[in-house]
Amino acid sequence: MEMIQNSYRGLSLLIDINWDRLLYLATIVGALWGGAFFGSLVLN
Repeated sequence: MEMIQNSYRGLSLLIDINWDRLLYLATIVGALWGGAFFGSLVLN
């Protein structure tokens, strides 16, 4: 049980540290998806 708690705390720490990077990546993916969507509307 202690090992599970330690690994959960470690994962939580990694997410806390890298939250801005995940948000940055999600923003880029969303922008690319939105650009492709609107680009396909313009071409039709």
